[in-house]
Amino acid sequence: MADHVEKFQQLGIPSDFNEAIELYRAVLLCPPSHLDRSLSLIRLATSLGYRFQQQGVPSDLDEAIELLRGALMLRPPGHSDRPMVLANLADKLEDRFMQWGVLSDLNEAIEHNRDALLLRPPDHFNRSSSLNNLACSPRIRFKQCGVTSDIDEATKHLRDALLICPDFHRSMTLNNLALSLRDKFKLHGILSDLDEAIEYHRDVLLICLPGHYDRSMAFNNLANSLLDRFRHQGILPDLDEAIEHYRDAVLLCPPGDCDRPTALNNLATSLREGFKQWGVLSDIDEAIVHLRDALLLCPSGHPDRSMTLNTLAISLQSRFEQRGTPSDLDEAIEHHQDALLLCPPGHFNQSEFLNNFANSLLDRFRQQGVPYDLDEAIELHRAALILRPHGHSDRSESLNNLANSLRDSFEQRGIPSELKEAIELHRDALLLCPPGHHNRSSSLNNLANSVRILFKHRGDLSDLNEAIEHHRGALLLLRLSNHSDRPMSLNGLADSLRDRFKQCNTSSDLDEAIGLYKDALLMCPSGHHLRSMSLNSLANCLRDRFKQRGISSDLDETIKLYRDALHLRPPGHYLRSTSLKDLANSLRDRFKQRGIPSDLDEAFRLFSQLSHITHAVSRIDLTAAKSWATFAEERKHSSALVAYKTALKFLNQHVTIQLSSPRHFDVVRMATASLAMDAFSCSVRHGALTTAVELVEQGRGVFWSQLARLSLPLNELSLPGDTGAALEEEFKQLSFHLRSAFDQSTEDQSPQVRRLTMQWNDVVSRIRMLPNFSRFLLPPLFSDLQKAAEEGPIIIVNASQYSCDALIVLSDQNPVHIPIDITRTEVSELSSEFQSLADQFGVFDHKYKLVGILRKLWHCIVGPVVQALGVSNVHADSRIWWCPTAEITLLPLHAAGPYERGRDNLSHIYISSYTPTLATLLRARQGVSQHGSAQYFVAIGQATPNVGKELKSVDSELSFIAQRLVHIVSSFTSLRDNLATVQGVRDALNHNQWLHLASHGILNHTQPFQSSFTMGDGSFTIVDIIQSQWKNLEFAFLSACHTAVGDEKSPDESIHLAAAMQVSGFRSVIGSMWSIDDEVAPQVVSAFYDSLIDDSGRLDCTRAAVALHRAVNQLSDKIPLDQQIAFVHIGV
Repeated sequence: MADHVEKFQQLGIPSDFNEAIELYRAVLLCPPSHLDRSLSLIRLATSLGYRFQQQGVPSDLDEAIELLRGALMLRPPGHSDRPMVLANLADKLEDRFMQWGVLSDLNEAIEHNRDALLLRPPDHFNRSSSLNNLACSPRIRFKQCGVTSDIDEATKHLRDALLICPDFHRSMTLNNLALSLRDKFKLHGILSDLDEAIEYHRDVLLICLPGHYDRSMAFNNLANSLLDRFRHQGILPDLDEAIEHYRDAVLLCPPGDCDRPTALNNLATSLREGFKQWGVLSDIDEAIVHLRDALLLCPSGHPDRSMTLNTLAISLQSRFEQRGTPSDLDEAIEHHQDALLLCPPGHFNQSEFLNNFANSLLDRFRQQGVPYDLDEAIELHRAALILRPHGHSDRSESLNNLANSLRDSFEQRGIPSELKEAIELHRDALLLCPPGHHNRSSSLNNLANSVRILFKHRGDLSDLNEAIEHHRGALLLLRLSNHSDRPMSLNGLADSLRDRFKQCNTSSDLDEAIGLYKDALLMCPSGHHLRSMSLNSLANCLRDRFKQRGISSDLDETIKLYRDALHLRPPGHYLRSTSLKDLANSLRDRFKQRGIPSDLDEAFRLFSQLSHITHAVSRIDLTAAKSWATFAEERKHSSALVAYKTALKFLNQHVTIQLSSPRHFDVVRMATASLAMDAFSCSVRHGALTTAVELVEQGRGVFWSQLARLSLPLNELSLPGDTGAALEEEFKQLSFHLRSAFDQSTEDQSPQVRRLTMQWNDVVSRIRMLPNFSRFLLPPLFSDLQKAAEEGPIIIVNASQYSCDALIVLSDQNPVHIPIDITRTEVSELSSEFQSLADQFGVFDHKYKLVGILRKLWHCIVGPVVQALGVSNVHADSRIWWCPTAEITLLPLHAAGPYERGRDNLSHIYISSYTPTLATLLRARQGVSQHGSAQYFVAIGQATPNVGKELKSVDSELSFIAQRLVHIVSSFTSLRDNLATVQGVRDALNHNQWLHLASHGILNHTQPFQSSFTMGDGSFTIVDIIQSQWKNLEFAFLSACHTAVGDEKSPDESIHLAAAMQVSGFRSVIGSMWSIDDEVAPQVVSAFYDSLIDDSGRLDCTRAAVALHRAVNQLSDKIPLDQQIAFVHIGV
């Protein structure tokens, strides 16, 4: 049997070892009382444990532990072999803890080692072995739980063992003591501990001469400590020596050796460090090759597979940082995820893998701007921090990483509490890194970066001065000129000084920043992963100095640096757009200074490269395309329209990966800004009127358009063949789950939502590959949008900084252009004036001021449109649809008029409706009409809501509706008071297609998705509406205040209750633009429903606009003007 084991160890043939195990099993068939049974149990357990190390089969380890428990029972107290069995059992329990992370295994191992030590008094020849064993278990527990006393105990036991160990145990004891000191260094940051560890590892290597079975281990451990010292002191010979020793270790572990994966992992790690130091691409490529080889040696179930996946992922991240190839980062994230899946809760490596996975997601967020990546990164960092309690050597790292992700989140969303928490976490991390600690410089830099962001947020110069002080402190701790962290520290200090220059205009700050950037660049030679960033930063600062002092040489150097940075960011690099933008803008500056036409031509050639980008679009690309459009407008360049088309294409792709969630709405709002309105204006000025309609549709109502993609009517998707049917079902299922998850993407659910989003985007891409589906869910063409005007003209009224225009979209001809005699600034001022006035409606009589605004709307906008409608043969009393943009959405176009005797106002000429976008109206038109089917109506009224004053007219309003409709509709339901709850509304609309809702309407300016109807038990919000899955809806009358007006900060997104109702499926909606008097609402409602019933005695939702028009005209002499015009119609 021993021969088979020895043969396996020499040749590595598994069948030899398996045969030995089976022979050991055969021996166990002897009677339980056999004298050698205990020894056989131990031998079989040892063999199974060795096979587990080779093949990673968990059942081998479990069986080995049970066999050793049996052997221990046969070695009762007093037996000479009992300490040896205790030690073996403890060793296997440690192995199982390392595999599965069950802490009780490790605690049991410690107890067995303590018992073994008690059985070996000071004069026992094997006491040093027991001291070694006992030291190892607490050391492992320290690394898992962070209990400082464990590592102190381990170090003490190993020092005691070293004093008494025989020569044949000396290398093992020295090695274990060195490992323990290295752990203490990681905890306290005292370099003398690491120096002592290195000396002991050198002693071990001297003992393990060529041919010694532990020589490869000795090489690895010495190299590990040298690599640590290099990381914290930047001593280059340490890195060189570490790489050399790792190569030696690999040579001593030929193919088939169980230690070869570890040796390859370690060599790859050192090569990655070398790459980060010297920037030699072959180093990182070689590292990745070694790791792929190691992964092949670690099949599923192998104990080293998770660590190999983790190391491979980190190396791919490093290569991504250098080359900017997104596929490297995506692969890294996949490997991190796979590694984490192999670490169940409690696993020894779980906190490390959580941390690394989070960092990779944060990298992708910074590249692509996908909020779900950021959400998941924060969640993972929080989980890692929980696993690193006070005393854990890696706690400061987790505190800093979580803080960095929260800082990114603050910069994305602007939530002050996130930045406050980030700074607190950074300060906590710094407390764990006192003077002398190896991580203190890193903690100072992290804190400085967050405090600098705080300065940008609130403008307090003391924050910026604190950041500069921390950066200077960090730089002092990185005294060695070749320390790998020094370039980043130099850049950080320079960034803060540049900020202070911009704030205080102190030239010395700018000059010092330039000097620091130059020092950083000198430390980033060709190939260094930070070189392109350093080139760009120095160029930015020199451009600042040029703008301040006008020194031509500064601008020339800036252009040269930007060119060099662009060269390092080839096509496919995620920062190439930034480099194209920066170089183009600096060439523009030089053209303005010197007037050299070639500079201008080159600038536009650079910008034009943006239109050929093929990689996944990020907010960086969108920002660059916007800069192109702005520059083209400034120079009146012919590429302006292409620039806008490119920017809007990027916007569509960028928002698609965001998906719709209120938590990410700020991302959408910042991305859209005035882009669509400016693109519309540019198209009109170029005479491309149909393009103007297409572009304004792409860039407005983006949020609702995204959500509508998840609610595609089933009759719009009918794919051919079996493949098509499978894709159709997959699309419908994913859309349903994503819609259901709307605003439920808490930190726990973010990974699931992110995966659903990626799967949804993938299936959409596959559908587009099918014949006749190449434009599936792409922005519609004008030929499609024009169909929305089949029932009447649609008037797009646009306000841009470049021009204000109206386009009339007709069903049977090209759009008609009407120039508008008003500027964007005047529109904003008029909107602000009207909003201030509307806030006082119902309190004071402001009729004359209101009429003045309505007259101005008529003179500047509506009157010219009405003239053009007449020329286009749109007859009086026809229906028209208004589609305003920018702040015009907040103005009552439907009420405009001259308000003079003998002249008609708009309401006397046409019947007005509104639509947020043409696509929205088109979807409502294409909705399945329920005209011939049963009509189910629900009237909901809440007179005593949980907030707000009592609404005394609600009961009479609902009573009239019941009296008027109960004999008209197939089913009439009334919900009042305690039945008018949030859930009551949800449930009612599962069974009814017609809705009348009377309650308070609350407009939430800070969180528009929390705008709501107040019910008896709480608020029925826009989010509640969106999450509902109602079917075949027809009409909703929202008899509440502020239901058809959105947030003035993002008027083009139309985030209001009426729009939410329309997107949820209602084809026709009536809402209000401001407050409604309690006495007025019932009058309007009664007159409206009298007109809504058609000649056949049925309700018809397409008559809603006409019915509202007639109702208001009937009441024109009975209610104030502001109340006459408060209600508006949206939809068909």
